[in-house]
Amino acid sequence: DGSVATWGHGYSGGDSSGVQEQISSEVVQLFANAFSFAAMKKDGSVVTWGNPDSGGDSTMVRQKLCAVKDVVSNDGAFAALKEDGSVVAWGNSHAGGDSSAVAEQLQRH
Repeated sequence: DGSVATWGHGYSGGDSSGVQEQISSEVVQLFANAFSFAAMKKDGSVVTWGNPDSGGDSTMVRQKLCAVKDVVSNDGAFAALKEDGSVVAWGNSHAGGDSSAVAEQLQRH
């Protein structure tokens, strides 16, 4: 039915109460890293929860997480490929979550 149920330690994404309404329907795919989760919704938006330092907090890029067609992750970060070919990254900067140094190259030209 497109809803997500979570369990386990809150530090590792087991507590999704902060985003429960957003992940209660229309989730089409889930992605995870060591401490966080990302849910891609039917409309191409992405909802995140879990450890803020590992991508569970996508506040800084939330406005860019629309028209997403795929998400990849590593131990501490996520990257979203958008329909226009651009890439948005978030999470631990040491794990690739801060792409500001290459932001120009990650945008569609």
